[in-house]
Formats: sequence, structure tokens, C-alpha cells
Amino acid sequence: MKPLLLRALCLSTLLTLGNVQADPTSVTSDSSALSDIPPPADVGSAAAPAAAPAATSAQPAENAQPAATPAQPVENAQPAAAAMAEGDLPAGDEEALPPGTNEGLPAGLPPLPAPVMDEPAAQPAVSLNQPLSTTVSVAQMGQSRGITLTGGQLQSGIVFTLPTDEVVTNARLNLSLKVSQALAARNTSLQLMLNGQPLGTLPLSASDRASEDYQLDIPAAMVVSSNNLSFKINDADQLLCERDSAEQYQVTILPKTTLALEGQQLNIGTSLRNFPRPFIDPLRMSPASVAMVFGEDVTPGEVSAAAILASWMGIQADYRGISFPVLRDRLPEKNGVVLGHPGEKIGSLTLPDSEGPSLHIVDNPDNPVYKLLLIVGKSDDQLRQATWRLLQPVSIDESALAVVPQSMPQRKPYDAPRWINTERPVRLSELLRKDQNLTTTGIWHDALRVNFRAAPDLFLWDGDTIPVQLNYRFPSESWIDEDSSLLNVTLNGTFLRNLTVNKVGLLENIWHRLGGDARQEKYTLKLEPYLIYGDNQMQLYFNIKPKASAPCSVLTNNNIKSRIEDNSFIDLSNTRHFTLLPNLSYFVGASFPFSRLADYSQTVLMLPEKPGNAEISTLLDMAGRSGNATGVALTQNSVMFGIPASGTLRGRLENSDILSVSTLAQTGFNRDMLAASPYELNNHTLGVKVPNTLDNLRGWLTGDWNRQTLDADRYFSSNEDWRGFISYRSPWNSSRLVVMTVATDDNQLARLHNDMTSSRINAGIRGDTAIITDENGIRSFRVGAMFPSGQMPWYMMVVWYANQHAVLLALLALFCSVLVGLSVYVLLKRHSRRRLHPQNNSNTSGEKKE
Repeated sequence: MKPLLLRALCLSTLLTLGNVQADPTSVTSDSSALSDIPPPADVGSAAAPAAAPAATSAQPAENAQPAATPAQPVENAQPAAAAMAEGDLPAGDEEALPPGTNEGLPAGLPPLPAPVMDEPAAQPAVSLNQPLSTTVSVAQMGQSRGITLTGGQLQSGIVFTLPTDEVVTNARLNLSLKVSQALAARNTSLQLMLNGQPLGTLPLSASDRASEDYQLDIPAAMVVSSNNLSFKINDADQLLCERDSAEQYQVTILPKTTLALEGQQLNIGTSLRNFPRPFIDPLRMSPASVAMVFGEDVTPGEVSAAAILASWMGIQADYRGISFPVLRDRLPEKNGVVLGHPGEKIGSLTLPDSEGPSLHIVDNPDNPVYKLLLIVGKSDDQLRQATWRLLQPVSIDESALAVVPQSMPQRKPYDAPRWINTERPVRLSELLRKDQNLTTTGIWHDALRVNFRAAPDLFLWDGDTIPVQLNYRFPSESWIDEDSSLLNVTLNGTFLRNLTVNKVGLLENIWHRLGGDARQEKYTLKLEPYLIYGDNQMQLYFNIKPKASAPCSVLTNNNIKSRIEDNSFIDLSNTRHFTLLPNLSYFVGASFPFSRLADYSQTVLMLPEKPGNAEISTLLDMAGRSGNATGVALTQNSVMFGIPASGTLRGRLENSDILSVSTLAQTGFNRDMLAASPYELNNHTLGVKVPNTLDNLRGWLTGDWNRQTLDADRYFSSNEDWRGFISYRSPWNSSRLVVMTVATDDNQLARLHNDMTSSRINAGIRGDTAIITDENGIRSFRVGAMFPSGQMPWYMMVVWYANQHAVLLALLALFCSVLVGLSVYVLLKRHSRRRLHPQNNSNTSGEKKE
């Protein structure tokens, strides 16, 4: 209990230092309101019932008045220190577990030596915490379009989480609203609650501006690790009784709304049991940044091990995103990962000696609050083994671990766990997160969302479709207008169909009027193949309409349920994996074709002979994106510095796809890479080769008439600073692909990470050439020939080629027709001559006899 009491006392002191006090005179509590708030529609967990505040309003941010005074928490609200003491303590801060042994070491051997750190001239005082400030937007909380309260859905909320090793001492909500004119005319207000406790109310007034901005101070004691921020229009019950209120009364919490937090970073110790914290935390909603630290002379093996860890961290970061800045021979200011060999000195830190691979977590010498993860190995294989051990649960409560070598399994093609199975029908319930279900309650609710990812090279013949079987149930209440109620189905924003409550048809209608059961509870949708992307979202919305005679009380009835049955499915088993490459849209969306084998066992990650920090960092970012897209770490990746001339590496190169990162300053490397490609390098400027007559003729015959060679070359030459991607057929294997990430310099290359977080830029990347500039955004071109890749029987390939090369097929048919026609003409001509001149034929025969 002593550590818990000490921790609570420490947190209480921090909160006192933060000067976070609520004005008890600003708001009075009224326990009679809002005791029956239902769960927010956009989240899985509901806000706890709490007292409603009186009408305390916040001032708009543009006025020179101070921010609105927040509501005083009710009596049952726990302060942050107490809440964390009960269960939110970071792992590693409880009472120490019994000391363990170094895993993998024989009994009797001494423990691993600790890393050596240079002692500074003046030893600074050890700090117990570190000030921090973070900002989380509504978009980062999962609502990229904001939250709209309208019609019957006049209350909603969102969940946001914070790392458990952070204590908030000051919090402020910067709220941006858009209010409809009709709702503003009612002089109503918006009520805000955090974790079931009232924050205050805002008057809803309309204006011609894009938004109304407010600032509300939040008592820091109300902000804990998992939070529920909810909104409700105060006279919602009256608005529910007004018909067609959805079109008139609307208020939108815009996605730019932010929660600004200030607090303290706590020291969670150096136990490996805490990993992956503090480097990444699943509760952190903002993008993560993990520094990767190498020695002065970085090796391909170190980068390969870093790529394994980066891809795994990309999986853990999920939608939040993650970046990997690279440092050489110096330590980061905060947390970081250090990769190197035993005894190697990096900055002020000397890596510990060990015979085999090992892992260590130590205090950052520059600030003990932050930690360094040391991955140590004598060889490339040992570094990879140490990194592989991190991908498995580490339960020991020690700061060092000796790693026992293990075999790393290889993946099979298209077996990425985050990709939908294409060998059997997949139930929609299998595609849901743990906090999702396929049931809705009440009339007013959010759409059911089913997200799934698919391999981008799915192929179907023209006329074939993808079946989606939907088994559904509407409520059977008598006040529901069954003729107007519908189940709306959309996929990736494209409307598919409205499914009716009852079967449609003359006989079905007569049977229903006679009292028979005419309910339609299943339907099979036929999806066109082009509707399926790499990332997909199916939305199912039960649009229930009450009858005009229905009483107002039924509109708030949350006892009714609508549901999609668990046996509903989508069937991709008739698709094939076949496509035309290169296609950069596949790469940015799903890291394809490298992710075909998601562990990169058939991929080479290539860098120049002497790569810069920005080039290594970009390669690790690409590894993180691949892990996020597939759910698989790149355990079988191979990293090369420069193009090998011979040996084992050359053989690996000839049998692999290639993902390369470079800047135009790497002249020699770029020239070798582009020698047999449609691109060329002239005086540190990238250009496109002029196709020769044979290339033009081949393209014309095969129907490849849409190349933009000249346009792309002009665009390259007209831009001084740019970054982007180029892709072409591998010169070392005609069935493999090369994708090069290229930029004019390190500064441009470093901007590529932010570019890839933009949905607009991702959507604009296609073809085999994509160029990004600060002035023009994204421009894409296609300059080279495409080639088929995938699984297709030879007899189907004949049909496919005929379908793709119509011009060549027409010319071939014309040539065959001419050839046959000339042959027939000669035969008929000879036959007619014999028929018209039989005497000549007999004379010729007689002469031959004589």
C-alpha cells in the first residue's frame, strides 16, 4: 500500500501546483435533469448519469472576456489522483514483483551487465516528472466529419483516452459549432458533460460565419485515462415531437474542435513489462513519434531490425499514425530506440557487453523521466532475433533480457490478418471490432458500420458480381409506417439499395392486406467489383418512420430493436488475384505488391550506399504503413545499401520486388537504378526518356494509348522542389516491380510523412508516377508500359489478352483474313483457268505423256 499512497500524494501535489480550481459560485447543480441520458450514438460506452448544470454559458473566443467558468463537479466525482490510485496506475509502478532471472541464460551465470553512461561534469538533480502539453481534436477522436445533432438524435458523444503515465493539471475545450437558423431562433442551449459530470451550457446562436468558437475551462480532476464527452440540446424532448425536425434543427460540433491539455509526464520505471509503453501507448489518440538511434556507421542489419520493430509499432498505432525520426551517434531528448552492437558507444551511452542478443530499458541520460530501449546484438541475425522477441509478450519485471534464438515463421501469399478472406464467405460479424455489434435501439440512432480491408488486386470477369447476403429484422410495432421505413445500404459512400420492410409485388401486397406474413427479412446484393477498394466501409441504416398518428411518446421509445443477423455475409471466394502493374494507388493504399507476402519475404528494401537520416526515416515510415495495412510485421525483410554486383544478395535481388528510398543527391545510385527504366537522371534532375519508334509502335498495337510521357517530363523539369513515387518493371526480373520513393533533397523527403496522412493526396496517387509539391499538391502520370501480375490459368490469359489488346487482335484478324483471302483467290483463279481452257489442260497433259 505504501507505493499507492506515495503515488496519490505525488499526484495531489501536482494538481495543486497546476492551479486547477473550479469556481463554486459559477454553477448550481440540479439533480432532477438528465438522469436518463442514453449512451452516445457515436461511442460504445455511455456517460454515467449525473446532475445537470444550470444555464451557465461560455463566452465566444473572439470576445475579450475570459473563458466560461466550468461547472463544479458533483460530489461523487473522484479526483484524478484517487482515480489513478484505484486502477489507472501505469504498469510497473505497483509493488515490485519477485525478482526474475535473465531469460535464456543458463543457471549460475551472472546477470547481463548494465550499459555504461558517461558522467557529466555536474550531475543534475533527478526529475520525477516532466511538463507536457497535448492537443486532441474531434477528428483525432474518430469523428473526421464532426458530430451533428439533428432530428431525433439530439444528443451524442465521443470517447477520448489519454496515456496512463500522464497527469493532467490544466484542460481547456476549444469548441467550434455550426448552428442552423431554425434552431438558433428557439433560444435554446447546448449542454456539455464529461464523464457524466456537467461542464456547463452554451447558448446556440446562428451567424453567417463558418463557425462559432467558444473556450471552456475543464477541472483537471475530471480528466482521466478514458473519458466520455457528451452533448445534448436542452429542449430535445420538445423538438422530438415536431415532425420533420431533422431538416430544420441542426447543430454540428466541427472536427476542428480541440481539447488542449497540460500536465506532467510521470516516470514509469525501466521494467520491460511496460513495453511498448512509454514509446507508444494504445491510449494516446494523437500520432506517435519514436526516435530510432544508430551509431555513426549504420549497417543494413540494424536498419532491417528497425524495420521489423517499426512495422510492429505501425500495427499498434493503428489509425493514429506513427513516424520514426532517425538520429546517429546522439541520443534523443525524449524516449527512443537504440540499435547497435555490444560495447558500441552512441552519444553518452555505451551499449552493454553480451554474447548473444539482448534487450534493455534504461533511463535517458539527458532526462531520467524518458527511457531508451536498447536492442543489442553482435550480428545482423542477433539484432533481428532481439527485435523479434519484442513482438511477443514480455512479462518479466526487469530492465534486461537475454534473448533465446527462435525461428521466425514465414507467411503465405495473401494471408494478412487485416485482409478479408477470399477463400470462403465471411460473416459480417467477423469484421466487427470487439466494441461493435449489429443491433440498434430506438428510432434515432447512428448507422451500423462494417469496415474491412481487401487485397487490391481482386479480379472478376465482366458481368460477374460479388454477393452480399443481408438478413435483417425491423421492429414489429404497430405505430411503424412499414411502407416508408427502409434499410439504407451504402458502400464507400456509394448508395447501393433501399431494402423494404415487406416484400414488393402485387401478390405479396394482396397477401399482406389479407393478414398474411409478407415480411422481407433477407436480400442478396450484387456488388460490382469496382466498388471494392483496399479500405472499405459498409453502412447500414434502419430509417424507421413512425405513422402520422403515432403519439409523441413512441418517438423516444428505446425499447425497440433493429438488427442485422449474424449469418449475413460477403462472399469474395469467386474472385482471383490478378491485376496490371505498376499501379501506385495499390502501393499507397495497401503497400502492394510488397504486402502480397506480408512479412516481405520476397521484398528487398534498398537504400543508397551511404543513406542519409531522412532516407532511413522514410523507409521506416513505409515499414510502419505496411504493418498497419496488413497486421503483419516485416520479419523476413532484407535491407541492402546499394546494388549488389554478385553473390547471395544479388540472387535475392533477382527474385524480389524492390522498395527503394533515395534523394536526387545520390547520383550514382539513382543512375544505376534507373538505367533500364523509363526514367533518366540529367544533372541532378529527374526526367522521362523519350520513347523510340519501336516503343511507340508496340504501345499503339497493344492499345496503350494513354501514356503521358511528355507531360510528366515537362512537369519534372518545371519544379525545383518536389517529392513523390515512381514505379517500373524490375530490370532484374521481368515479373517483379520496383517502387522508388524519391525527393529532390532531405527536406522534401521529410515532408512525405505528413503528405501520406492526407486522404486527398492518397486519393490522387495513381499510375506509375506521382509528384507532390507544396504549390500544386499531387499530380499523377503514367509513362511506362504495364504488365500483368497474379494468378490466371493460361486458357483464361488468352481470353484476357484478347480483351485487353483489341487493336492488335483486330489487326491480326485482318492479316489472317487477307492471307486466307489471297490464298483462296489464287486457288479459284487457277480453277477458273482450268475450267475455261480445258484444251490447254489436255495439251499440257499430252506433252507430259510424250
